[in-house]
Amino acid sequence: MSGRLEGRSILLTGGGMGIGRAIAIACAKEGAALTLVDMNIDAANSVREEIVVAGGSAVAVAGNVTKRSEVAAAVAAAAENFGKLDVMFNIAGMIKPAHFLDTTEENFRTTLDVNGLGTLITQQEAAKQMIKQGHGGKLILVSSIAGRQGYPDFAAYCASKFAVNALNQSAAHALAEHNITSNAFAPGVVDTPLWKKLDEELVEIGTTKEIGEAFAAFSGANLRGRKGVPEDIIGTALFLASADSDYMTGQIIMIDGGMVLV
Repeated sequence: MSGRLEGRSILLTGGGMGIGRAIAIACAKEGAALTLVDMNIDAANSVREEIVVAGGSAVAVAGNVTKRSEVAAAVAAAAENFGKLDVMFNIAGMIKPAHFLDTTEENFRTTLDVNGLGTLITQQEAAKQMIKQGHGGKLILVSSIAGRQGYPDFAAYCASKFAVNALNQSAAHALAEHNITSNAFAPGVVDTPLWKKLDEELVEIGTTKEIGEAFAAFSGANLRGRKGVPEDIIGTALFLASADSDYMTGQIIMIDGGMVLV
């Protein structure tokens, strides 16, 4: 395998399914060596095997982004297996819908822990390794349309993605002297297992009456007029992981079919 990411070591959290899986496989096809981090080690191993069978290089590591020791261990695994760490994708995240007035402290704290604190920890631990290596690197985060606009059934999630935007800018400022960039991409409504679960939960809280109703309404509310799929994210992900984006930092790229214009 050879391509625009040839020789790059990439750590990717949430790599077991959905957008994470699609990006991991695409990066491997472009020559990158992948360290796949996921709480579901079976899912991560499945993606690892798919990459290896196709001739690529990958390892799978069990890890929770809210646990610094586990993130640090995953970063160490990337360095030990592939000699360095060049790029970090933090794709792991969670969402639990609730009406605004029904949003609990537990929901808010758990969502902010995974999506906000988890982002900070992965940025910090990856950056420490990159600084030690001395040749820079790239931090790539996942924001959302919910990081640009508040939604009534997703208050905690929106707050967490606004936090991701702030952490992206903070890291860009803080790490520029080390030749480390931080950028994010912001998907809209993407057809993944996460959205299937979300559809069911929106029925449970009474926002919609039938499973699939919310996804259909959200996915059609964009200028492209269709749902997003994981493959729609790949081009931007490869751009951010490659030398093509070397002169970019602190930015958020919307990939939502024109749902939110900023």
